Amino acid sequence: MAPRIPASRTEVGQAMDQERVPQELARLWRITPDAKRGRPARLDVGTVVDAAVALADREGIAAVTLPRVAEALDVTKMSLYRHVGSKDELLDLMRDAAQGPVPASLAGTGPWRERLRLWAVEQLAVLDAHPWLTEVQPSGPPNGPNGIDWFDAGLRTMRPTRLDWGAKVGAIMIVSGYVLSAAQLAQSLARGREGTGLDQAAAEREYGHAMARLVDPERFPDAAALFSGGLLEDTGEDTGEQDFAFGLDLLLDGVAVAVAAAEAP
Repeated sequence: MAPRIPASRTEVGQAMDQERVPQELARLWRITPDAKRGRPARLDVGTVVDAAVALADREGIAAVTLPRVAEALDVTKMSLYRHVGSKDELLDLMRDAAQGPVPASLAGTGPWRERLRLWAVEQLAVLDAHPWLTEVQPSGPPNGPNGIDWFDAGLRTMRPTRLDWGAKVGAIMIVSGYVLSAAQLAQSLARGREGTGLDQAAAEREYGHAMARLVDPERFPDAAALFSGGLLEDTGEDTGEQDFAFGLDLLLDGVAVAVAAAEAP
């Protein structure tokens, strides 16, 4: 089930209800109109979103249609429109719900590089838990409670630096984009291995053997040197983790340059 928004946020949202906000944002933040007397409604936004997230986790995002969600809840498709305005809005609601609030490991502050690395690793864990998130394109900047929670945590990692707000946002967006790209690549490689019985390390070894036979050193001298050098022979079972860590450190090195420049006299 998708993580529920904490009650404190709901209370804040109800306070915000005194002001006019677009319906889409009201539903995203679970701002509900004053309850009417009578039997409690069978459906609410959270129930619909929970069912949609569970369906995506089981069968992938392509399976999430309003008729399928209605079927899972044993209601009519039309009844969903009282709680979700459209399929696109449902995807926005699902994305924010599946992200969940940031884990306790990201509370507090510390050395910016250590905290930003952990922020990236925790994001990757969310994408691993809900692979369909990599296929849901954002419709804009974060605007839901969980999305803002992650955004706030990212900014907090940069608090010890002297970077201005624009540079802080740029740094965390670049890192977040790298995490998304790495998750998409890992999923694509996994789909390519389906039916082969190979893990990523074994697939890389087979690839290296084939390329070593096929690549002409006169035509492709550097590629041939790579494939004949044995780099892909023993990459280890955690090759994906190593590749992710290597790329992340390269990005953090670049952020470090910007941090150092901001601190220079």
